Amino acid sequence: MPRNQFQRMIFALITVIITVHAYVFYSLYVVNGSTLMNVTGADSVLNAIRAQGGVSVFGVMCPIWAVVLIEFVLAYLLELIMGSPCSFKLTCKIFTPGKEHPVIFETAIICATVGLMCPAMSFIAAWLYYPYYAGFNIFTLLANWIKLVCFNFPFAFFSQLFFIQPFVRTVFKLLFRKDIAARKNQTVQA
Repeated sequence: MPRNQFQRMIFALITVIITVHAYVFYSLYVVNGSTLMNVTGADSVLNAIRAQGGVSVFGVMCPIWAVVLIEFVLAYLLELIMGSPCSFKLTCKIFTPGKEHPVIFETAIICATVGLMCPAMSFIAAWLYYPYYAGFNIFTLLANWIKLVCFNFPFAFFSQLFFIQPFVRTVFKLLFRKDIAARKNQTVQA
């Protein structure tokens, strides 16, 4: 798919924009929603977040848009620095690009990316959303990290494999259709 650094950055940007919104929604509504509503007595998750003054990040209450922005920046940097390059290298250790069917190769990259990014972002989230008001304990941090990986990995795997990445690839193909067509013409002419 992406053939140069600019395209890789755009591909990662589209992926992270969609993924961060999905995971913030998943984390706040699906995983923690009923707890937030029970603690605040609110009738909806959004009202519960408003009632508690936002979401606790590093022990400070932040609005949801700030949570999305913080996670976006961290996820985008992590994807560019570690996720994309390492998942491609891992996949190339097992499959040969060009020899394997593109769907198999792309699926392997998605699986490798989820396998790397989910524990890494869950570790970051364990630091961000740690209950600092109770004091810091490394074992609590590690337990929270493992819990987050257990909650996030199935969602990450299935959402990336079946929804997010097919959508991102479609958008990417639309954005770079001229470049993709030029590559196909070069291949046919060679």
